[in-house]
Amino acid sequence: MNILDDLKLQYKLGGITNKLIYWNVACFLVSLLFFYEFSAGSFNFPTWIALSTEPSNFILKPWTFLTYSFFHDGFWHLLFNMVVLNFSSSLFLTFFTEKQLLGLYILSAIFAGIAFVTGYFILNLSASIVGASAAIMGVLVAVTTYQPLMNVRLLLIGNVKLWHISAVILILDLMQFRLDNTGGHISHLSGALFGFIYIKLLQNGTDLSKVISVITAFFASSFKKQASTPFKKVHKNYSRPVEKRASKIVTKDKAQQQIDEILDKISKSGYDSLTKEEKEFLFKAGK
Repeated sequence: MNILDDLKLQYKLGGITNKLIYWNVACFLVSLLFFYEFSAGSFNFPTWIALSTEPSNFILKPWTFLTYSFFHDGFWHLLFNMVVLNFSSSLFLTFFTEKQLLGLYILSAIFAGIAFVTGYFILNLSASIVGASAAIMGVLVAVTTYQPLMNVRLLLIGNVKLWHISAVILILDLMQFRLDNTGGHISHLSGALFGFIYIKLLQNGTDLSKVISVITAFFASSFKKQASTPFKKVHKNYSRPVEKRASKIVTKDKAQQQIDEILDKISKSGYDSLTKEEKEFLFKAGK
């Protein structure tokens, strides 16, 4: 099994956090190929990806209220965001589902994008933005709102309360609000606000992440081709190879049993604990 097959298998077996990280990294690699200007040493994202405050752009390209949250303007920007995403998502999934995590990520990005455009309109400024920070802040503040006193161990620091981490990040955003990257700070604070609102509504019985499920189901049903059901003549086969059929079932059960044992091993010791033969078997079974 080569590295590419290994990555594919990890993507299939990984949860939504793993997939979000993969999507962000993939978008960064694509942007390096197509949007990075080596002469200038910076990215030049097109208006159909980055979220622009120009009405002529975001009105005609409403999808940019989401696409901007999967692209980054530098390696360190990407790395820091993915570290925080992995940290905050693992805490969030302790209490909530993967569907709720995905819904919160998407809705936080959209809410923060609207706040960014509105804020710059009020300030009479024009700019564009990329980055997953706003969506990640939504996840971090959401779990902080739900369990603010949770103990978290940080490298070189030790145990701290979860709300201490969120408070430090938010205070830094407020302190730098008028210094530089005003649009970024607006989106960060807006994403954090949405995370707080999301949890409060969820505690009152309103799960906003279901909006994403409804929208996804709507588009899936809209684009799904209607299955035709033509009349088919059925031929009955009265010779029933019982023994052959039974052997197939036994073979299938053995394969399923081996898959279950491998998945159980992953859950206990992690994917890296698998042997080369187990990885290859699981990859073939996934196909």
